[in-house]
Amino acid sequence: MSNNENLNGEQRCSFCGKFASQVERMFTGPRVAICTDCIRFCNEMLAEDQIAEKQAAGEDFEVQGLPKPQEIKAILDEYVIGQDEAKKSLSVAVY
Repeated sequence: MSNNENLNGEQRCSFCGKFASQVERMFTGPRVAICTDCIRFCNEMLAEDQIAEKQAAGEDFEVQGLPKPQEIKAILDEYVIGQDEAKKSLSVAVY
């Protein structure tokens, strides 16, 4: 029995320790196993790294689905009266 199995032989993620019954799917190799949760987390980290690399290189990039500061301010305009400078600053900071 390897370190990646419980007494019933159920696979365990080598990264987070969750059992196969606790996750959507488990991918196993000769000596390791990784669950879908850890794969998603790794993908998020890689995407963040790519964005940071593009920013460091000075490349223009656009994050998909992220509203522009103007759009954020327009939403704030629906709920907050006045405070235009604060809404602009907040919109840029959130973006």
